[in-house]
Amino acid sequence: MDDKESPRVGAAVKRRRRALKLTLAVVAARSGLSVPFLSQIENERARPSTRSLQLVAGALETTAGELLAAAEAARTVDVVRSAERPHDLPVGVRSLVRGRHQLHALEFTGERDAGREFQHRNDELLFVADGAAEVEAEGRAYRLERGDTLYLSGGVRHRWRATEPGTRLLVVAVAEHIEVDDT
Repeated sequence: MDDKESPRVGAAVKRRRRALKLTLAVVAARSGLSVPFLSQIENERARPSTRSLQLVAGALETTAGELLAAAEAARTVDVVRSAERPHDLPVGVRSLVRGRHQLHALEFTGERDAGREFQHRNDELLFVADGAAEVEAEGRAYRLERGDTLYLSGGVRHRWRATEPGTRLLVVAVAEHIEVDDT
């Protein structure tokens, strides 16, 4: 892994170490890496190789994948280009937020009929960017046109369908892995 490809995981490493109430010396002893090197990683002055990241992760009782996901989630600015198309999503569905964050957002494009019913633990917002859609929720049908939004609190059963060609519907929600406290 060269310097351009190696991950920036310093903040994630530091958060995990502090959550476990470990000192750099303890992590160094567990990982076999030096305290100065670990300090450089945490302060983003050094990027660990794949092997070093695995050693740090083991010392922090986690995996390299979890540290990378936490580092990705900690990014404060990230541009997702319109041409980016993840391979794991169906045609006509595009993720608007990369990684695992508190916010989850998808764009649905085309003559989509999401005939199946959905129910999510957390709140979500549907926004019609182009075209029109019909949403059934709580026993009522709501017609949404370009620029309209519909808010659904967590737990509301709903289904939706595009009612015009070229409809683009954006769905923004609190991510499922986040526990929302209503108090």
